[in-house]
Amino acid sequence: MPRRIIEVDGEPWQVAVSGRVTQYTKDEFGLVFSRGTGPDREQRVVRYTPLGAKSRELSLSQLSDRELRDLLAHSQPAWTAPELGYRS
Repeated sequence: MPRRIIEVDGEPWQVAVSGRVTQYTKDEFGLVFSRGTGPDREQRVVRYTPLGAKSRELSLSQLSDRELRDLLAHSQPAWTAPELGYRS
């Protein structure tokens, strides 16, 4: 699964598509933002509507770093997201 890495406030975040399919199929995708490893790992999830490509991987590649930072700013913690099993 393709991943991107962005830097936010000096910290690297990995970004990948969540793999979860919602009722909106190709009109809404989920992204998982991760930083750190092991028990200190932080994960956040956001859903967005692609403006261009309707393929998850292609859509992720078309997002700019600025757009990804904006999505991270509007993301939700892992424990509130079904994509990550509601776990922290």
